[in-house]
Amino acid sequence: MTTLSRFNGKTAIITGSSHGIGEGIARRFAAEGANVVLNSRSREDCEKVAADLDPSRTLIVAGDVSKPEFAKELISKTAEKFGGVDVLVNNAGVAVSGMLEKADDSDIDKVIDINVKGVLYLSRAAIPELKKTGGSIVNISSVSGIGGDWTLPIYNASKGAVTNLTRSLALQLGGKGVRVNAVLPSVTRSDMTGGITENEELMKAFMNRLPLGRIAEPEDIAGPVLFLASDDAKFVTGVNLPVDGGVSASNGQPNFMAHG
Repeated sequence: MTTLSRFNGKTAIITGSSHGIGEGIARRFAAEGANVVLNSRSREDCEKVAADLDPSRTLIVAGDVSKPEFAKELISKTAEKFGGVDVLVNNAGVAVSGMLEKADDSDIDKVIDINVKGVLYLSRAAIPELKKTGGSIVNISSVSGIGGDWTLPIYNASKGAVTNLTRSLALQLGGKGVRVNAVLPSVTRSDMTGGITENEELMKAFMNRLPLGRIAEPEDIAGPVLFLASDDAKFVTGVNLPVDGGVSASNGQPNFMAHG
């Protein structure tokens, strides 16, 4: 357990925080003294996370971030409970794999609605509060937002949007005292990646491309997120930080070391 207390008296909203990366981030904020706002579409799942946290510093606001009215509700309930918003972590996301020509309209809508519109709606709603506190936004994008994948065109498009939105909002909001950055994970152990991490052949392929020799755990992502949200990074904005075990260091050629 960390002994840092960089967020005493501050309030952090973490979307998609009932499991995986979001849960890991929420727990780390709580451990560093923050008021934590948990969000997912399932209140019951959020309550399981909240059971281990200080109830006086925890708020659950369940709902769908892809709905603009809910985005406003999430921000207003947070400000009402804790007096403001210091950090917004846009983590909620989904992935759909497969060839684009075989994708249903519903697949495209689901990914774009949550991964892109959700970030836009919630950031828009949070900006007035963040201007008051001199707060920051940390988006969870992906290495899939800076390079292509073989069978993730919709997800690649959504995360590419988040990556560039991060830069654009940093330019817009810097003069208002609000910083905007993003963390770009590679494959991380979570419910969303279970189809990969539980498949021996797929994991073997991933290991051939991971210089650190393992996939990420949620806590590996949480540390960089809190750094970017903290005063330790008070002169950092517009950064898309790969936290990927070295995946993006490759130029894409095969790992010859793995074959000899």
